[in-house]
Amino acid sequence: MTKVKQESAYLFNTGQSFQSYDFLGLHLQADGSYTLRVWAPNAKGIAIVGDFNDWEPTIELTMLDTTGIWEANTDGIHPGDHYKIQVTGLDGRTYLKIDPYARQFEKKPGVAAIVPAPTTFKWHDGLYLGRRKRLHHDQRPLNIYEVHLGSWRRNADDSYYSYEQLADELIPYVKELGYTHIEILPITEHVLDASWGYQTFGYFAPTSRHGNWEGFLNFIDRLHAENIGVIADFVPGHFIKNYDALYEYDGTATFEPQDKFTAKNVRWGTWNFDLGKPQVQSFLVSSAMFWLKEAHIDGLRIDGVTNMIYLDQDEGKDHIRNEHGDNRDLAAIAFTQKLNAVVKQNLPDVMMIAEESSPFVGITKPTNEGGLGFDYKWNMGWMNDTLKFFEMDPLFRKDNFNLLTFSFMYMYDEKFILPLSHDEVVHGKKSLMHKMPGDRYNQFANLRLMFAYLTAHPGKQLLFMGSEWGQFLEWRDYSALEWKDLADEMNREMSTYTNVLNHLYTDSKALFQQDDRADGLIFTNTDDAASSTMTFIRQGIAPRDFMVTAFNFVPVEKRQFKIGVPYPGTYEVVLNTEDEEFGGTWTHVETTFKTEAVAYKGQPYSFEVTLPATGALYIKPKRIRMK
Repeated sequence: MTKVKQESAYLFNTGQSFQSYDFLGLHLQADGSYTLRVWAPNAKGIAIVGDFNDWEPTIELTMLDTTGIWEANTDGIHPGDHYKIQVTGLDGRTYLKIDPYARQFEKKPGVAAIVPAPTTFKWHDGLYLGRRKRLHHDQRPLNIYEVHLGSWRRNADDSYYSYEQLADELIPYVKELGYTHIEILPITEHVLDASWGYQTFGYFAPTSRHGNWEGFLNFIDRLHAENIGVIADFVPGHFIKNYDALYEYDGTATFEPQDKFTAKNVRWGTWNFDLGKPQVQSFLVSSAMFWLKEAHIDGLRIDGVTNMIYLDQDEGKDHIRNEHGDNRDLAAIAFTQKLNAVVKQNLPDVMMIAEESSPFVGITKPTNEGGLGFDYKWNMGWMNDTLKFFEMDPLFRKDNFNLLTFSFMYMYDEKFILPLSHDEVVHGKKSLMHKMPGDRYNQFANLRLMFAYLTAHPGKQLLFMGSEWGQFLEWRDYSALEWKDLADEMNREMSTYTNVLNHLYTDSKALFQQDDRADGLIFTNTDDAASSTMTFIRQGIAPRDFMVTAFNFVPVEKRQFKIGVPYPGTYEVVLNTEDEEFGGTWTHVETTFKTEAVAYKGQPYSFEVTLPATGALYIKPKRIRMK
């Protein structure tokens, strides 16, 4: 064994190989032959079978000393060939398995890998990546459009869009609506559509549903050309249950824990990764680095972090404790810290985002300070409370106003993204539009109001596809969105509103520059539960960059509604959620206000407005005098 191979195997086996995809898997050599390496430490024998040898085990691999890594070199393989790995276990039985490092798989329901052709793809996103490095993401607007590629749009015959079709139609749509990023549900290869990609097996392959590797790269490149970032959901906690994938890969527990009770994820119907095993760490960190480095992905949203970092999250595991007597999964916590530390060391300008719903302290705290090291955490508490509040009949909102104000108690504990995601519009939960109370007019009014509240609240923001125009049907992964809705005037007006609100957000530094700092929000009137109204000011870094926001959460117009402000002068309305162009009833109304030297709610000056029923106003300084 050469020194290079010895070092590569050592790094992989000690959990220090963070680009193991360069060593393991199938690789084209300069002379036209292929080298295959597979990690299967307890196997008795390994062979590659496929189209090139009539699926007979004629090409056998040999283990590199005692590394657990098997290798073979052959010149009988060609691009486009299908192949699998035949594993002979300790009991003498043979199993056909996937290549864990394959870059391309056949279309479902098969799981055979495909020998990829040599890539000819060239990137054109140098300027975009340069801008990404120069200005940190926490200083930029982050408005994410979450999309499931398989059901955003479909062809007339109900077939999936290709990556090229998605680039042609999704990119201009997202850009026109003013989103800064898209977030894609897992794009790694998977068999079951209903899993949405969260039961994955191809950790180095984009799903074949939409095309091949080069098609996917071109999709990313074209998004970057329009200055749109890409976040991908990533699933390092668990994998598909199928026996021809990673489960008992060498005939014994390889990627999963030895203990079947610990290995089985009952709630999700998957197998848990053994996150304390060094080789599994190398595999998963390498997968994350692969998408970030080789596919130029701008960030990863890590799925199911709560399930990873606690021992008792699954059914029947309430009693499990660690050696300290608590429910933390110490190995998973250490792995998560390693994953984030490696990513930040190599690619400090990408985003690592946690889908995490527990009170765990330090999710977005740096790893060198004892935190998990994520850049952002999904604020699931804000999401649950906000949706619960808006689903209520307005008559009861005054008695449950704490659902809105509670988030102010912890909004700077972590760096948050405020998500209205796919999980909230599926499995009988109803669409966001359908959740809103009242008749159709009032449902749209409430939806506009909720979106205005989302945008004004400290934190970056995310919205799932279809919600932008108020689709009434809840999301179905097996069919396209209800684009016919846009033939309806009220849905078109809702889409116009989302467009205007999104562009106002990206153009207003006050709404994003200080999301995670106390200086970014000035409380003016947030405790008036009796009237179900609220006002606060979002403050940018520059003193003149601020936005006054006022919300009325009941269908009763508030006249002579007083708003306190810090400086004297003239202020103007830049957004009224009840404007006629958005589907509201307001046409010719006063939009400019002059302050009076009347102190109100801790502010030295004030002015009065008419606050629309079930509506919100965004008000900016027009001409003010600053001390």
